[in-house]
Amino acid sequence: MTQHHPPFETLNGSTVCNSHLSSKVIDLPAHKGLFICYVCLGTSESIRTMSSILMVILLSPSLALMNISDNHPLDGSVGTQIIHVNAFRGMVSIRDNNVLSEWDGSLNYKNALLAAKLFSKMACVLVKMDPTLFPTLDDIRKALGQQDLKQYPSTHGLTYTVLPSRVKNLVQYGVTIKDMCRDVPTYFAHQQKKGTALAIDPDSCFELQLLSFMGLSICGEIPGL
Repeated sequence: MTQHHPPFETLNGSTVCNSHLSSKVIDLPAHKGLFICYVCLGTSESIRTMSSILMVILLSPSLALMNISDNHPLDGSVGTQIIHVNAFRGMVSIRDNNVLSEWDGSLNYKNALLAAKLFSKMACVLVKMDPTLFPTLDDIRKALGQQDLKQYPSTHGLTYTVLPSRVKNLVQYGVTIKDMCRDVPTYFAHQQKKGTALAIDPDSCFELQLLSFMGLSICGEIPGL
C-alpha cells in the first residue's frame, strides 16, 4: 500500500514541503501589511518536483481610517449620543437623542462613508469621509474608553451641501444604511472647500456633532431640508 504524506508540515516554526525523496524548508517572511501563503504541489512517481505559489494580498490604502488596535465590540455614550463600535466590521453606529438635532448615524470605515438620518428634516445624507479630517476607528474606541472626554474637543467643523439628485439604490451601500434610510429620501452631500461656505444659507443647515471630535453642517435647499 502506498503511504500518503501530507503536502506540508510545521517543523521548528518553519513550513516543510514533503516529497518521497526529499524535503525543503521554507521560511515564511512576516509582514503585517500583507498575507503570504505557500502551497506545496504533489508530484508523479517518476519525477518528483516541488512548486510553491506565493499569494500576496496587499492592504488597500483606502483603509487608512481602519487603524485599530482592538477589534472587540464596544458600547458607550458621549453626552446625548449612544455609540456602538464594531471594529471587526469597520462600523460605528450613533444614536443622538438631542431634541434640537436628533439624528442616527452610521460610519462605514471600510468604504469611508458616513450616513446620517436627520429626523427633523425627514431625510438621509451620505458623505465621503476624508481620512485626513475624520477620526479613525481607533480614535473613537479610545475616546469611549476615556473617563474624561474633555480632552477630545471639537477642533474643526465641516460643511456639506446636499446634491439634488436622490439616491435610488441603497442596497449598494450595505444593509445598515439601507435599513436606516429606506423610509426617507436619501441624498449625497458634497464637502465645501474653505472660503466657499459663506454663500450657503445658514437657515438651510442641520448641525450635528460627531462625538466630541468635530461638528458637521449639512446644508441645502431640497424638499424637507
